Amino acid sequence: MGVVNVTPDSFSDGGRWIETGAAVDHGRELVAAGAGVVDVGGESTRPGAERPSAQEERRRVVPVVAALAKEGVVVSVDTMRADVARAALEAGGAIINDVSGGLADPQMPALVAESGVPFVVMHWRGHSHDMQSKAVYDDVVAEVCAELRERVGALRGAGATADQLVLDPGIGFSKTAEHNWELLAGLEEVVGLGHPVLLGTSRKGFLGRVGRREGDERPLDARAVATATTSARAARAGVWSVRVHDVTATVDAIDVTTAMGELPAGLAPHPSQEPKQLRTAGGPERG
Repeated sequence: MGVVNVTPDSFSDGGRWIETGAAVDHGRELVAAGAGVVDVGGESTRPGAERPSAQEERRRVVPVVAALAKEGVVVSVDTMRADVARAALEAGGAIINDVSGGLADPQMPALVAESGVPFVVMHWRGHSHDMQSKAVYDDVVAEVCAELRERVGALRGAGATADQLVLDPGIGFSKTAEHNWELLAGLEEVVGLGHPVLLGTSRKGFLGRVGRREGDERPLDARAVATATTSARAARAGVWSVRVHDVTATVDAIDVTTAMGELPAGLAPHPSQEPKQLRTAGGPERG
């Protein structure tokens, strides 16, 4: 899953793709590099970020979704707002990727049930302005799994089907670096919940700091190898897809992991876990 941030303030590449034409071109580049899904978002979720208005988010996102979908790209919309998600689906979007797992907007669960599209349920404890104050766990893997189960139950209760739901452990969201590493080590437990899993580690701060002295952090554009390493780890654990900025490096890492016989061909070690809606729509076999 390749990332297109149509925002002025994303932590990684804010402002680079804010114009519709540039964002669409970047989406095409990600597909050419090997992305099976392009994830388009109009709201930064970096720590401390302020939310744009719903109108502004729609203005940023919908034209990009429409243009890419018209070219046959499988597009995911990265939003916490049901009205933005609805507009993106009407424009041709195929997946809703909600970092709040349906908690930020009480209208989202009903839209998920009504639309029938795949829905990414990320582990979430609060908005960007204060989420890191909630990074408190006794056992982060067990608690993230329990809270994801709770969200699945709530969404099923609202009418969503089990085969719509994709889980995301929420690396970096209400998590310290230590929590992130523990979750990566425990990915099999997340996969064991029985749903496809999406993992997003790309360019995040804990990868910039790993192995470095304090204050000597890798620049954002120098984290492709560290990201690709976590992508290979995710593939070995059986995830469905990884959400990355640098698609080529991750494709290479997956290809090498596959060549070493550490997972079956393709990114998804368990093809049965491909979201049903993408299989029936002729979507990618590997995300």
